[in-house]
Amino acid sequence: MRDYEAEFEKRIAFIRSVLEQSGCGGIVYGNSGGKDSALVGILCKAACDNTVGLILPCTTKRNYDEDAADAEEVARRYHIETRTVDLTPVKEAERKALDGVTVLNEGALGNLAPRIRMLTLYAVAASENRLVAGTGNRSEAYVGYFTKWGDGACDFNPIADLTVTEIYEFLRYLDAPRRVQEKAPSAALFDGQTDEGEMGVTYKALDAFLRGEELPDGQRQRVEQLHRKSEHKRQGVICYGKTE
Repeated sequence: MRDYEAEFEKRIAFIRSVLEQSGCGGIVYGNSGGKDSALVGILCKAACDNTVGLILPCTTKRNYDEDAADAEEVARRYHIETRTVDLTPVKEAERKALDGVTVLNEGALGNLAPRIRMLTLYAVAASENRLVAGTGNRSEAYVGYFTKWGDGACDFNPIADLTVTEIYEFLRYLDAPRRVQEKAPSAALFDGQTDEGEMGVTYKALDAFLRGEELPDGQRQRVEQLHRKSEHKRQGVICYGKTE
């Protein structure tokens, strides 16, 4: 297990260094009420008092209920300024604007909310001289479980090297709310959705794979399939004339 006391101090120093180099005076992040955003919020607030978490409900019941409540609990416990922006009307306006232009498939519809959320975070950041903190972890990055130019976008990410197992260990060390630690992880892109159900593999199995442990063939093949299929998400923009 990592030394999370030392990790806490090193990550605070990292965030302060990024802020100093950028010339920005604060941080904004999406406070979803989930494990990753909770850890990012705690770290950013410890590093920079001028940290704001945006609660960004969009369409699903869970966004407005348990996730919002958990986000508010994290913010109260760690004294993080919180603002709420209801994005359901924005998503519906985008869908309406695309009527007659294209027929949105399930993937495109699912990606609307993460991309609208990132648009909102950057609007606040640009208006208030803030950096956008990312909330993606190593496990999800490996299998591409994030939206390109949505929750995958950010100015810096203080937890990108941590697996989901380590995220939970860190949250226990920091005494984060039990609800955040215990509820089934979900991007809440639609009602009833869970991360593990959508990926088709558990975080326990995925993290075991990343540690180099053996998995049953079916689980290993699923992780490898997800990794191959999502390779484009981990690459930079393809540019003409760019050399290796």
